[in-house]
Amino acid sequence: MNLIKFSRRLSLISYLALVVVLLTWYGLVDPAPLVLILLLLPLLLPLKGLLRGSPYTHAWSSFLILLYFIHGVVEAYANPPVRMWALLEVLASVTFYTGAIVYARLRGRELKQKPA
Repeated sequence: MNLIKFSRRLSLISYLALVVVLLTWYGLVDPAPLVLILLLLPLLLPLKGLLRGSPYTHAWSSFLILLYFIHGVVEAYANPPVRMWALLEVLASVTFYTGAIVYARLRGRELKQKPA
């Protein structure tokens, strides 16, 4: 498997993992419906482009995902009872960021090299 396919799959899997972590954390473990809605709504914005494999969507969604990284770090530091969930959020967001940036860069280069 080449690096472009791997990075795309990595970003999609970690995106879905982030959604599952947030649903489990704020839906079951520590129910907070309003927080859950506020955290999941921004994640729905890039979904269509991520599923289509758009390098542009992967690039700008990497900036969006930094909000989840910040949220996870703050929760891990300030709220010890939910530290595990916060660290899972950090892990998923870092993994998504890495996969999305690598995919956007490599796929963008590939598209520029192809003749029109």
